[in-house]
Amino acid sequence: MDAIRRSARTSRLDRVRNETIKDKMGRQKTIVEEIESAHLKWYVRRMDNTRLPQKVLNWLPQKRRKQGIPRTNWMEGVKKAMSSRDLRDGDWNERNQWRLGIAQRRRAF
Repeated sequence: MDAIRRSARTSRLDRVRNETIKDKMGRQKTIVEEIESAHLKWYVRRMDNTRLPQKVLNWLPQKRRKQGIPRTNWMEGVKKAMSSRDLRDGDWNERNQWRLGIAQRRRAF
């Protein structure tokens, strides 16, 4: 939000709400929502299991991790984004519904 505020040339001292600045700049989604939709756009489950990206996606390292809270991986982020948008495995076969689910705009020519 700080970068959007700077591009709108409005500081926090001006006491303008974030929603007002988003409307002024034409940005309705947050950066986190855009990243989640990009993750879902690049989700490669339709690919054959013998291809390299599919093997990398399903690969789990065997080495032990350090003590503490484990880092979240890319797949956990995809599953969280899918559950928040009420998408399930196999929904990507219906391309128009998948695009609507991930909120990807279709370009009109």
